[in-house]
Amino acid sequence: MQIPTNLLAGKKILLGVTGSIAAYKSLELLRLYIKSGAEVRVVMTPSAKKFVQPLSFEALSRNRVLDDTNESWADDFNHIKTSQWADLFVIAPVTANTIAKLANGIADTMLTQCALAYPGLKLLAPSANTNMIQNPMIQASLKMLAIANYEIIATQTKELACQVVGEGAMAEPLEVFWHSARALLKNDFWEDRRVIVTGGGTIEKLDDVRTISNRSSGKMASALATALFLRGADVNLIATRFENNLPTAIHTIDVEGSEEMGEYLEDSIRIAKKGKLSKASLIHDAPIALIQKVPYLFMAAAVSDYLPTHPQNGKLKKAMLGESWNIEMKQNIDLLTASNKEGIKTVAFKAETDSSTATDNAKKLLEHKGADAVCLNIIDENNPFGSDSNQIDFITANGSLSLPKCDKLTLSLHLLDQAACL
Repeated sequence: MQIPTNLLAGKKILLGVTGSIAAYKSLELLRLYIKSGAEVRVVMTPSAKKFVQPLSFEALSRNRVLDDTNESWADDFNHIKTSQWADLFVIAPVTANTIAKLANGIADTMLTQCALAYPGLKLLAPSANTNMIQNPMIQASLKMLAIANYEIIATQTKELACQVVGEGAMAEPLEVFWHSARALLKNDFWEDRRVIVTGGGTIEKLDDVRTISNRSSGKMASALATALFLRGADVNLIATRFENNLPTAIHTIDVEGSEEMGEYLEDSIRIAKKGKLSKASLIHDAPIALIQKVPYLFMAAAVSDYLPTHPQNGKLKKAMLGESWNIEMKQNIDLLTASNKEGIKTVAFKAETDSSTATDNAKKLLEHKGADAVCLNIIDENNPFGSDSNQIDFITANGSLSLPKCDKLTLSLHLLDQAACL
């Protein structure tokens, strides 16, 4: 998925690097931050400099690296001013040693001093041998940090540098990037709101080999799910096709046919409408109340209008079919119409190829299918299926707004701003 060059424009990130073999991954993470428009400063522990030299980070960030040898009180190059400067503090990788220090308030390096001085959310991406990360003292430290304004990004299970296969590898730089972007971009409206997104063209069975589908790529749904994740939502993406490198926290359900999509959609809507415990009730011993932000449904899937009447098991032989094959089709159920939309805000998507009738058709969908808004996508040579950019008109009963053509993730963020007003 294309990351917009202005996604984190104006954001300031302090990147901490500790002494792990995974320190080289921090260079790629830094590159992702810079490429998305963020300003980054780096603070390193003495042991981190044994793996990667500060010059590499300085070349990418265009900023001096702060470490134990160069703190200055003549300007802002010190742990207090640097911590005040940052919008977010990310430590990636963080070793078991540093995890234990942070949990106990030990500040014997420039990095741990910055951590004590920084009052905001801190992201930790651990990296350690399996036995070290699973050590009860480290696990207890991680639990302590999780309730002390630290967010832990889960490690991977893979072959480690010690040639042991197990838990402990640092999360991939892109995954750390997504978590960082979410921490910087989430807002009160979307945070913890349950949202369902459908995407891709459904794939209908003719036989066990052949199918009928359409040209919908699923890119818009993947971008929309990513934008919702970045805004803080609890996202469930039901689709036939997915973009690579989605944030792993997005719950994905891979389906093929419209019947399968409909079953998962029905279950997802039912789950999304369930209430959850109020944090205020739990903290202040008030009577426990079930509260729930109104869930949202974004129907971006291109569901087949017709299905094969007699899908076959096995492979139909060409010799049996003859020179021509007349495929009998029946009208499919409309998932948008059939879905129980009571208590849920619904945004439909409609693709049209004739601009002269597109808006009228979209308004009819709004009227007849119970949607709260329609995203009209006119397909032509300038806006083809499968492109990395898009242009849509956001249509409600109160009017229409043309959203500018841009990459699909940026467009999705603009779309969410409009959907929040429904």
